[in-house]
Amino acid sequence: MATTLLILHGLVAVALLGAITHQTLAACAPPRAKPLSFFGRFRAVPGADFTNAIVILYLISWLLGAVVYLYFKVDVQPNFERDRHWQGLGFLDLKEDFAAIGLGVLPAYWFCWRRPVDGESRQTRVALTLLLAFIVWWAFLVGHVMNNIGGFGS
Repeated sequence: MATTLLILHGLVAVALLGAITHQTLAACAPPRAKPLSFFGRFRAVPGADFTNAIVILYLISWLLGAVVYLYFKVDVQPNFERDRHWQGLGFLDLKEDFAAIGLGVLPAYWFCWRRPVDGESRQTRVALTLLLAFIVWWAFLVGHVMNNIGGFGS
């Protein structure tokens, strides 16, 4: 059961990673990017179209991660402690903290992307999107590395 949930969590995380990365590149691209340039193609898809998907994927990923985390604490963390993987556990603690911050940022992020854009709201959108992208990438990479270090359920 735990392995199935971990795989599902990973698949949702990959979808979230793709959506937030696309939206981040579109939000950070210069407004007058050439249509056939790399950034121009990202801007061709409105960044706001990703907002609801990102919020839903983040919530699903967070919920699955919370359930898998219970298995981790009972079955895997004692092995990490025994083998003295303190840095890995510290990065995982940061992952938990960042994920909680991202959860708190989601309402502001959603609200900013739902409003029409002006100069000030564009900067807020970019800042919140960059923050959320950092959190999602951090969580993905740390989770992946931790799974590779100890293996899930070993």
